[in-house]
Amino acid sequence: MSSKYLAGVFLCIVAITSVARADTVVLKNGDRLSGTIEVSDGKDITLKTDYAGELKIKWDAVTQVMSDKLLYVMTPDKKTVSGVVTTDGTNLVVRTANAGVVQVPLAQVTVVRSGDAETAYEKSLHPSLIEGWKGGVNLGFGLARGNSETTNFTTGVAADRKTLHDEITLYETSLYSSNDLPGGGVTANSIVGGLKYDRNITKTLFAFVSGDFARDELQDLNVRQIYSGGLGVHVINTTNTIFDVLAGVNYTRETYSGNSVNVDRNLAGLTLGENFMHKFGKSTTVSEVFYFYPDLSDTGQYRFSLDAGWVTSINKWLGWQTSLSDRYVTNPPIAGTKSNDVIFSTGVNVNFTH
Repeated sequence: MSSKYLAGVFLCIVAITSVARADTVVLKNGDRLSGTIEVSDGKDITLKTDYAGELKIKWDAVTQVMSDKLLYVMTPDKKTVSGVVTTDGTNLVVRTANAGVVQVPLAQVTVVRSGDAETAYEKSLHPSLIEGWKGGVNLGFGLARGNSETTNFTTGVAADRKTLHDEITLYETSLYSSNDLPGGGVTANSIVGGLKYDRNITKTLFAFVSGDFARDELQDLNVRQIYSGGLGVHVINTTNTIFDVLAGVNYTRETYSGNSVNVDRNLAGLTLGENFMHKFGKSTTVSEVFYFYPDLSDTGQYRFSLDAGWVTSINKWLGWQTSLSDRYVTNPPIAGTKSNDVIFSTGVNVNFTH
């Protein structure tokens, strides 16, 4: 028996074994697709293939499913069972190691996961505090020398950590600008930032606490601290669009110093706000957050904050970002200072994920 013949037999056995070990999905039109079943939400089933990448198949187009590897299936009573899977008429049949054969009506199948997908899901239930962060850093710099002597520097940071149960949001924007000609000086020096924590109570209702901070040299504002707490509603909560509204109370502390005047103010007020995010395609995201703070001790006075951004990704880690931050107070106590300060910046955005 020649070595070429033996090699050919061996290759045939390997090929047949690899086909036999593949998961199989049979469609109503008779097509038979082989690959690896990754996940299903009860409406679609995702099959990863070597010849066409990931295929998303409608369940109502499927007549038969056969898995070679263990799949994790959620039953109608919210329990998860694992085993090799086949179909039997209108039922999904899971042959488990410990619970025998479990049948789930196809009409009641809501979750099917591969081993890797189940591991990732279980990890997402209890991530550590340093895991799950997404965001970007925006830097802008301008320098002019000659007939003009100006320096401009802007920064922007946005980070978000979202789990199934809660969400942490961080943000910062700053602007520094100076005219270095004789008689010039600092023309802008401000920084705003904040932190917000949401905790889901139900699918639509959540509780929140937040802190918003601002410093503005030209307004003679040393620091403004606004601490809020209350309840919110997820009006829209999808992968591509988020719209939340919220209401609560806040404590505000402000310190000003200028023109030989020092002012400390402690105020109680309401917090009314909304948060919006929408993804346009795969590369562009628009976000906007607005808070309105009416003063409870003097109903004619109020503050508001607005933060908006537009990020277009160039690749996985690089993009272009435009951001706007606006802080308004009706009654700045230092004479000659303006009520409103706006920071607008645009520049390169470096994305990060952890």
